Amino acid sequence: MVFANLIFIYIFLPLNLLLYFSTKNKAFRNAILVVFSLFFYAWGEPVWVSLLLFSAVIDYCHGRIIEKHPGQWQAKAAVASSLILNLGLLGIFKYSGFLVENINALLGIGLPVPVFALPIGISFYTFQTISYTVDVYRGEVQAQHSFGKFLMYVCSYHQLVAGPIVRYSDIAKEIEDRHTTVQDFSEGVTKFCIGLAKKVMIANVAGQMVKLYLDGDVSQLSVAGAWFGVLMYSIQLYYDFSGYSDMAIGLGRIFGFHYPINFNYPYISKSVTEFWRRWHMTLGSFFRDYVYIPLGGNRRHQWLNIAVVWFLTGLWHGASWNFILWGVYYGVLLVIEKVFLLKVLKKIPAVFGHCYALLAAVVGWAIFYVTDMDRLGALLSTMFGLSGAALTDLQLTITVQNNMFWLLAAVIFCIPITQWIKGKVQSLSEQKQALCHSFAAVMNIAILFLCTALLVGQSYNPFLYFRF
Repeated sequence: MVFANLIFIYIFLPLNLLLYFSTKNKAFRNAILVVFSLFFYAWGEPVWVSLLLFSAVIDYCHGRIIEKHPGQWQAKAAVASSLILNLGLLGIFKYSGFLVENINALLGIGLPVPVFALPIGISFYTFQTISYTVDVYRGEVQAQHSFGKFLMYVCSYHQLVAGPIVRYSDIAKEIEDRHTTVQDFSEGVTKFCIGLAKKVMIANVAGQMVKLYLDGDVSQLSVAGAWFGVLMYSIQLYYDFSGYSDMAIGLGRIFGFHYPINFNYPYISKSVTEFWRRWHMTLGSFFRDYVYIPLGGNRRHQWLNIAVVWFLTGLWHGASWNFILWGVYYGVLLVIEKVFLLKVLKKIPAVFGHCYALLAAVVGWAIFYVTDMDRLGALLSTMFGLSGAALTDLQLTITVQNNMFWLLAAVIFCIPITQWIKGKVQSLSEQKQALCHSFAAVMNIAILFLCTALLVGQSYNPFLYFRF
């Protein structure tokens, strides 16, 4: 099941809210969330609920062992066991086929290639449970004694299948005791509706144009057509993933959880370093705190640490060479920035930094999108005018003209205009704030109505990060 789905919006969520708020009993509320979350996950892949429950059980037990034997060999063994089991499962389901295929190609042998259907969200909940056991070992959080509460943390449908990656420490207090205020509920609904609009009104439309320009013979594109296709993918991916994150954060707020933000307007960045502080922030902080800093961070072997982190970041996104290349691409850019480029960017007008960061991001998304290396080479050759393609084409002109206002809106909402509006509202008197909140409620209804109308007629409605 996905959030941008009429069954979810008009049946699943209202029923969940009705049962959840029908009682003030904390245990009953937790049980309702667990049951609905497992049903949500099982809607698409019922068989993999067992894998989710297995991950929850092993890391609940690991946490209790670590707490019982702090600093002793048993605690170290429990952390090692957690890493081996979690990463082992992730490796088997996500990377075993890719590994065997490359061994066959390298050695010229014919080992049978394992084929597994990738369990949805395994990359996300695996990182969450790993962060829990490591944080318990470090003494940063106390182990959860109630398996029911721990299971609610692991399987909560708000952030289960595509993040944000929520650490136990982020919501430990709210797992024990949470309250949904009127403000929480109102802001949660607004956040959800904004995310829904991003997904349905912008990401899905951009996705149709991506299919038109990038899913055919890319060698036949014009130079401008190739850039347009990748730009549309850049828009689709941002609005798709940030929209999902907004919906997840909004749902969490409705139920009393305060999840960390995952996107902070990355396309306004002035460097690649800043871009990755604003894009998929919970993944970046995970690799920083659990890989980069333990390896030595900035203190020793910094360049090697960056290389390891970005190789793993690329690999985390998928078992394909283009993702590894994408990770290496960003690792190289980040090293160059740390060596000298950041100093240069600080001395020149900000517009040049914005253009550089945006260009780097768009080229990166081209690498990210095309999994076939030959097609990727053809696309990049066309983009940079190396294939002899025409500069532009009539179809592109017509597409841009027909979608001019939509394109303008997509660009405008990549900048923090909503943050500016929120700041202005907060500076108003209480009476005027009340009027603004009433207006926001009307806008939420309008957004819900428009998105419903679009969802009824749309056949293209994927969430891109489900495959990761």
